[in-house]
Amino acid sequence: MRSRRFVSREKRDLHRETLVSPLPELGLVAADGPLDPTPELVIDEGIVVRMDGRPAADFDVIDRFVVAHGLDLEVAAGAMALDDAELARMLVDIGVPRAELVRLARGLTPAKLARVIGLLDPVELMLALKKLRARRAPSNQAHVTNLKESPALLAADAAEAGRRGFAEIETTVGVARYAPLNAIALLVGSQTGRPGVMTQCAVEERRNLELAIRGLVTYAETLSVYGTEPVFVDGDDTPWSKAFLGAAYASRGVKVRFTSGTGSEALMGYAQGLSMLYLEARCLAAVRAAGSQGVQNGSISCVALVLSVPGGTRAILGENVLAAWLDLEVASGNDAIASHSEIRKTAKLMGQFLPGTDFVTSGYSVMPRRDNTFGGGNFDADDLDEWLTVQRDWQVDAGIEPVSEEEVLRVRERAAHAVQAVFQELGLPPVSNGEVAAATTGYDSSEMPDRDRAADVEAADELLARGVSGLDVALALDRRGFAEIAEAVLSMQRQRVSADYLQTSSVIDAKGLVHSAVNDPNVYSGPGTGYRLEGERWELLQSLPNVVDPAELLGNDSEGEAVVVEHEEAAKGDDPTEVVVAVGPAFADAIRKTINELNHRDVLESICAGIRDGGAVPRVVRVRRVADVAFIAHDGARISGSGIALGIQSKGTAVIHRADLEPLDNLELFGMSPLYTLESYRAMGRNAAGYALGHRVGPVPTELDNFARAKLIVRTTLLHARETQAVQPGAAAVELELAAVPVA
Repeated sequence: MRSRRFVSREKRDLHRETLVSPLPELGLVAADGPLDPTPELVIDEGIVVRMDGRPAADFDVIDRFVVAHGLDLEVAAGAMALDDAELARMLVDIGVPRAELVRLARGLTPAKLARVIGLLDPVELMLALKKLRARRAPSNQAHVTNLKESPALLAADAAEAGRRGFAEIETTVGVARYAPLNAIALLVGSQTGRPGVMTQCAVEERRNLELAIRGLVTYAETLSVYGTEPVFVDGDDTPWSKAFLGAAYASRGVKVRFTSGTGSEALMGYAQGLSMLYLEARCLAAVRAAGSQGVQNGSISCVALVLSVPGGTRAILGENVLAAWLDLEVASGNDAIASHSEIRKTAKLMGQFLPGTDFVTSGYSVMPRRDNTFGGGNFDADDLDEWLTVQRDWQVDAGIEPVSEEEVLRVRERAAHAVQAVFQELGLPPVSNGEVAAATTGYDSSEMPDRDRAADVEAADELLARGVSGLDVALALDRRGFAEIAEAVLSMQRQRVSADYLQTSSVIDAKGLVHSAVNDPNVYSGPGTGYRLEGERWELLQSLPNVVDPAELLGNDSEGEAVVVEHEEAAKGDDPTEVVVAVGPAFADAIRKTINELNHRDVLESICAGIRDGGAVPRVVRVRRVADVAFIAHDGARISGSGIALGIQSKGTAVIHRADLEPLDNLELFGMSPLYTLESYRAMGRNAAGYALGHRVGPVPTELDNFARAKLIVRTTLLHARETQAVQPGAAAVELELAAVPVA
């Protein structure tokens, strides 16, 4: 025997996923694992002789690196002596400045860091993240890729991303040799959308560094670190090699952040029985020791694994907080698909969305998910309106701006034409007008014309051999009449020389000004401080393209020929067969249609016809003193000869009432007015007649739409406001009759 409800739930998207109980020996435990070491730091004559349960002789490569470059021993003694709970309270105490917490973090071991973070619940973690974020204002990063590696589509999507406010845009390749072409398309498109957007092409490090040196990309975040030595060894790496690579980027004026994230060690088979959060604390200690300004973390590509264990979402938020505590820029994940469940992945997002991070996602898929070659697309092009609406709902800035369809089409077309011109100027395989048109208006790469991919990769190899740089791209744009894009591309080359954007948590605005933790730090110290979404920015983010003026929702349907004629005040009737039809103050006057666009004349005629069908006599009155449908109906019943009335508001809600009942009681209530047809109102009239004549009456069958309220509550409010404006307090009901229909 099965419950049909259980069977129904098993078909939901959530049940496509696997949830597991903790298995610490494989690293399948989010935090506070049984083998996680007790925090410990022993210093003898300025030398660390024990850390987190290990003597110096047993230190692995990560321990040695952190001890050599990551611990401030002058701070460590005092910081490690602080009680875990005291440190945790300091993280959420608005009276303890961020600078003091950052200072203390420099003296804490990975085990101590993880232990303290583990004491905070989700709401406390969000408060800590809001307080510890490096840069004052949050921002966002976009993914721009496509399955066909179409340069026109890459440029168009990058332009849209830039115009929508993304501060960084990342691409990658399906075929490695495409890297320089994709980098050029991204560079041109991003600067078309908004000057100052930083770009990167995630490829093998040697190639990535070469593209950066040539000025074809402006940042990198592909430097991965891990929390156990065997994973480093498996990748033929060490913390020192990662630090050297980071220095290579920075010395060439290229912004760099490392990448880590919970779950990677378990996925790669070398978790050593340690919890995900503790291993991430080791990663982040190594990142800081390597001198990186920031990190991409938040589980990233392992997010579904972390969410499979209890407390996984909380651990991911904890690792973001831990990175911010270590004074690192945080690109906080939310890029790889976290769940099939829309509820679950949105719930996970809120940990970063509400407090704000330096980059709320480390890759929002601006294009449809099927074109995301990162394997990402947790949120994609089809989710943009929801993202913008949730920002508006919460009055939160999560880094994406509303843009009109016309403006999006404009920048997409401009970018596609610009990259077409660059390809022609640089002697690359041509971008056709058909590609430009499809990239401007199309949905995804399936609508793009096919290219000669062999010719593309050969041209990419030749382009690198020629030494083409970002300056060549700017010159090509200028020669072809794209002066403003050329200037923006040239400005990004200048940024590498000034190198201001190498500072922690840097973004570049449309005027070329760098905003970072140095010149625009987060100084949150409680309500009314730090970044507040207000003023022009709030006006922008609330002005969505689909927002309407409420005054325009109703229009003015009171014009035209009269629907009813008012007569004398209504007296108590004496006909035991009559049913009063009591209408609201604005019915068939200031308002002439129900909420689902039924004309009031037709509604009245249907109700009266139903009353006659039932053998009773209809009598129409207007109740003027009140707008509540229960009181409208009850007032009608009190003057009805039979004691029965059918009350109806202008929006169509109706009640069958009896005079001896309390006003808020009734015989039948018809509250789902958006679903009613003229036949529905006729059936109501028949039932009212049955009650008046003492017949046995079965209630009118009702339908239910639980989404009607969400869909129509604004219109309901406006209709009822117009109804209440027509109320005349203390006024008696008046007799009504339908006005004659004008002869054409």
